[in-house]
Amino acid sequence: GTKVYYIKGNHDDIKSSSLGLDLGNITFCKKLILNLNGKKTWFFHGDIFDAPFLPVNWLAKLGSTGYDIVLGLNKIANWFLKMNKKERFSLSGKIKQESNNATKQVANFENKVTSLAVSRDYDCVVCGHIHEPKKQMIESPQGNLLYLNSGDWVDHMTAVEYSFKRWKLYRHKNDKLSPFFVD
Repeated sequence: GTKVYYIKGNHDDIKSSSLGLDLGNITFCKKLILNLNGKKTWFFHGDIFDAPFLPVNWLAKLGSTGYDIVLGLNKIANWFLKMNKKERFSLSGKIKQESNNATKQVANFENKVTSLAVSRDYDCVVCGHIHEPKKQMIESPQGNLLYLNSGDWVDHMTAVEYSFKRWKLYRHKNDKLSPFFVD
């Protein structure tokens, strides 16, 4: 009986014609706006800010294929590490970490998202795309906003959860399977 909203991201192979499709409890969409306990909350993936690159489909596919190759190599490396009782390693995370440009892109993405969200009078924004987990209250003269980025489950093993009228950034490495307790 739980209503599920599947928000399409740039690595999802869902046709645009499927967006808005409602399969009983599952709805496919690009964005979602919900009122959560009186807070106007905007959910979206985040790839809308990649608009200059969208017409170049082959470039997007090349980037996606390259990312998939890195993930495949990482699986093999982590298998060897596990066999030698060593801690897992994130190759894509290391590549991102080493790139100074990536830090600028993350900050640029966050600024675009929060500016747009504040201008549209949202109280909270939940996104992903850049795979950088974050929970931060943004204060500005135009208004306050809670910014949440779920990160990812591949490199960071993070997610966001709304329960008991508040948000939690779940980090599997620290939280494991601990439930979301009321203070």
